[in-house]
Amino acid sequence: MTTNQTIRVLVIDDSAFSRRTITRMLGSSPLVQVVGSARDGEEALRKAFELTPDLITLDLEMPRMDGFTFLRLLMAKLPIPVMVISSRSGESDVFKALDLGAVDFIAKPSVRANLELNNIQAELIRKVHAIRDLRIDRVKARISAAPPLVSDAIEPVVPEKTASDVCSVVAIGASTGGPAAIMQVLAAFSEPPSSPILIAQHMPAGFTEGFAERLNRLTCFDVREAKGGEVPVAGMVLLAPGGQNLEVESRGGEIRTRLAPSDPSEKHVPSVDRLFATAAEHYGSKLLGVVLTGMGDDGRRGSLAIKEHGGRVFAESEETAVIFGMPAQAIRAGAVDEVIPLHAVRAAVQSVVASDEAKQARGRGSL
Repeated sequence: MTTNQTIRVLVIDDSAFSRRTITRMLGSSPLVQVVGSARDGEEALRKAFELTPDLITLDLEMPRMDGFTFLRLLMAKLPIPVMVISSRSGESDVFKALDLGAVDFIAKPSVRANLELNNIQAELIRKVHAIRDLRIDRVKARISAAPPLVSDAIEPVVPEKTASDVCSVVAIGASTGGPAAIMQVLAAFSEPPSSPILIAQHMPAGFTEGFAERLNRLTCFDVREAKGGEVPVAGMVLLAPGGQNLEVESRGGEIRTRLAPSDPSEKHVPSVDRLFATAAEHYGSKLLGVVLTGMGDDGRRGSLAIKEHGGRVFAESEETAVIFGMPAQAIRAGAVDEVIPLHAVRAAVQSVVASDEAKQARGRGSL
């Protein structure tokens, strides 16, 4: 799609109220054209082939053919970017949809959500505009490359390390395409590295707890939604809660997490910049920042802060990023040490941690 074209959208929802509301919100942008709507999966599949839209908004609970079946058939026969619009009560369904190829999601407007509609509308329009930069072929490649998701829980492996033993800390930032990318990175580890991992993934309130539980169940890490006040230790993954910012502070002689409200001027929450910048201030050269797929420039200023404090920054390459916006901005700022494809992130992190462990061991030996 060229930059001067309108983004053609097909709206799928079994609720007439939701179809009208989503259509009205999309119509507020001169860059977006709603070309059709459908009330169930069968009608949606037929219209997708007839209209070949640039983007589909999808409700997962529909009669005749549900959203999951629709996604499987669409991605197999006519891959088109799909954005799920889901109620907060359907968080587990959202992550299943992302596994099947949906590229993003937002919270579904309800009949009583009039006061929130402006915020939902701004988020919807911003994410729809980002579709211009999305590569659907990379979505398909990511589905193929993803490790199989097993139903049995994996027991987290927690290294016997204390906060003072931590040789390095990893901070990860991501947006569109990020949940699948983060899952792929963490699932690639057979055991956790000797470092804590802090994650800021752009996600609305009400969904991150379920995402953390999913990562905890399907990877070898001890994954938690951050509550504030945690001391990051090796083997622990702390996920910024939706709608809030995860930061790092020094308290009582220890480095701990803290939660901070979003600033009205911030477009993206949780903020990657705020996580990276505060972590850089307290961890210095021990910090490794990793910028994954996502729209916009969140992470650029934070990556510069990491470099200023002696840390390192890796960015996902254009080769694998679903949207190259965030990694590209960090690279252009001159803040990135290495540009690597997603499938190489696990090895790159392990290499940095092992190198830092060796340096720490040599330091202890010289005492």
